[in-house]
Amino acid sequence: MQDDLNWQVEQACRAAWPALVETVGDEWLFRRLGGRNRRSNSVNPLRGKRGAPEAVLDAAESFYAGHGQTPLFRIPAIAAEMETALDRRGYQTEGGSIHLHAAIDELAELRNEQVAVSPTPGEDWLEARFRMGGYDDADRHIFRDMTGLIAGDKAFASCERYNEIAAVAYGVIRHGLLVVESVGTDGRFRQQGLGRRTVAGLIDWARRSGASAACLQVVADNTPARALYASLGFRRELYRYHYRRKAIAA
Repeated sequence: MQDDLNWQVEQACRAAWPALVETVGDEWLFRRLGGRNRRSNSVNPLRGKRGAPEAVLDAAESFYAGHGQTPLFRIPAIAAEMETALDRRGYQTEGGSIHLHAAIDELAELRNEQVAVSPTPGEDWLEARFRMGGYDDADRHIFRDMTGLIAGDKAFASCERYNEIAAVAYGVIRHGLLVVESVGTDGRFRQQGLGRRTVAGLIDWARRSGASAACLQVVADNTPARALYASLGFRRELYRYHYRRKAIAA
């Protein structure tokens, strides 16, 4: 049952942040979107019997070279067999993160009229996300394209302060599982509980939409974010993952 849940979360999180190009090779998924996001520009494992690490590495390096990108692997603890081969080829480790999970009835029930929830991202929501993330023109274009690729039930939540959007997040429901994504608070309005209210708005939407559980990914050393999610009920750690990037000779 734990293994089933882990792979359900893997699939749902990929769907919540889709890539423009996805190619399967030896039960690894080569993803490409462009921009800075690592998940949608990396090799991700699929459930099942995966190919020999060296053959997968060859295929991945060829794929990303063809797109002018540095090869990047996302390595979850549930599929760690690539580590030795990556070591041999000089791939460096970066970006440790955690998958958190909770049943929907374990999560806080906080309805707040200040939180707006929409099935599509309006221009004000997008501009707030761009501002908070420091997006350049290329990142803005890629993020717009990415949100347009999301399939299934989705919602974009925001919370205002002084007539401007101060916190944002979006959520996607896949097979009854809410994935919380892109949580951000304007630096001018932090420590006011706005991020918590915004995520709670997504949880309320998901509960009313029939979701049975929720999950999210958080950077392992982001203590404030982990405390925020714990306060909402996300206390169960499923597994961790990190990235391995091809070292480029100087």
